[in-house]
Amino acid sequence: MKFGIKTIAATALCLGLAATAVTAQDAVVQKREQMMKQVGASMGALGGIAKGEKPFDADVVKTALTTISADMKAFPDQFPAGSEANSAAAPAIWDNMDDFKAKAAKLAGDADTILASMPADQAGVQEAVKTLGANCGTCHQTYRLKR
Repeated sequence: MKFGIKTIAATALCLGLAATAVTAQDAVVQKREQMMKQVGASMGALGGIAKGEKPFDADVVKTALTTISADMKAFPDQFPAGSEANSAAAPAIWDNMDDFKAKAAKLAGDADTILASMPADQAGVQEAVKTLGANCGTCHQTYRLKR
């Protein structure tokens, strides 16, 4: 079988583009997983204060709330069509993207509201955790696959 240089070049180009597409998909899945880990760590920091396991620290609270807000504002953008594979994200995200975006916006908005009134003590952080945790639970019930 005889292949011309153009055929070989075209085949190499197609394989390269396919590999690039897979790499891009993996990168977006890794990005959203990283964002969820940051939000989880932020909730963990707030939870430690709320439970009295850690002393109240306004800087920790501010950093956690800021991280949650920023990540949730950008989070829905990490779910382009075709990035469903190899992820804990439920297909319902892509079927109900408007609702998914609304849930992320609500969490970001609640974090902003709490940040604006900045909890001043453990009791304030407890209330913040209740509000934010309810948002997390609602979204995870619908849009996260059980592993």
